[in-house]
This record gives sequence, C-alpha cells and structure tokens, in this order.
Amino acid sequence: MASTINLGPLPSKITGSCLCGKIAYRIDFPEGHDFEDSSGTCQCTQCRRSTSSLFFMYHKIPYASLTWTTPLDALKKYYCTEGNARGFCGECGSFLFWRRESGPNISIAIGTVDPLYLWGETWEASNGEVPQGGFGRALASSGGGHEWVKNEIPGVTDNLELVGVGGRGERFYSE
Repeated sequence: MASTINLGPLPSKITGSCLCGKIAYRIDFPEGHDFEDSSGTCQCTQCRRSTSSLFFMYHKIPYASLTWTTPLDALKKYYCTEGNARGFCGECGSFLFWRRESGPNISIAIGTVDPLYLWGETWEASNGEVPQGGFGRALASSGGGHEWVKNEIPGVTDNLELVGVGGRGERFYSE
C-alpha cells in the first residue's frame, strides 16, 4: 500500500529497550516495509491494563526482523488468551510487545524505542543515520488504524486522532 500521509524519513533500523535496559532489541526493517499500515493503537481492556494507559501504541513488524541484543533472562510473558503473549521485563515491569505466537508478526510497544530513533535525541552524533526529530512520525502515525474500538471511552478516546497526522484512520474490531 502506498503511503497516503507524509511519514517523513523512514528508518532502516531502530533499537529499543525496557526501562532498566536488561532487555534490548534491534529491528532491521525489511525492504518495502509499510510503515503507515504497521502503526496502530489498541483500546482493548487487556492492552489498557498491561500498558497502564488508555491505549497501546504499537508498530507491527515481521518477527524475523527482530533481534534481541541482550540475554532474555528478564523477559517474562503473560498469556491473557492462549497463544497470545504479552512480553514484559521481570525486573522493571516495562511492557515490550504483544504477539500471536502462531503468526509471523510482533507488535512492539512504541514507548520502548530508543530516544535517538523515536524523537532524535543526540541525532547530531549519529553521523547522518538519524535525522533531526528522529523517526517517530514513521513509527507512530497510527495509519494502520485503531483496534478494539468497541472499548472506546465516550468523550475521551472515541475521538482519538492519529498522532501527528490530523486524520482519524480506520477504526476496526480485531478478532
């Protein structure tokens, strides 16, 4: 799908971690990765409770594009429903991902992306790898839609607009 919004510069890779740094990762985006369609939010009760926020903002990637760059001793998984893992750090509690283990993808929590890539912290030292302002718009446009909208909070999240885009995006229920 061709992008319908200006996502700005697109990364070829990003890194991220939990709050304490015991679990870190690198994502090497595949050629032709659809940044717009891969970014979304979920408002299901499980995502709200696991993230302690009104919605879970994610970027979906092929699991094969993810490399864990630290040992996974601290990684814990919680299964709200069979076969669907919610990954978090057992040390600091950071929510890292949601994954249907029988599927090819993983949804990475946008808040775990390193500041360099998300908003451009210390971009000057990246030797041109990261632009000023980072890649946040490409990673968190919510262009892929808003899932589980039947759990919207009237007057609060039912009018949720796409981050930095000004549109509303598709609203759909996931099965």
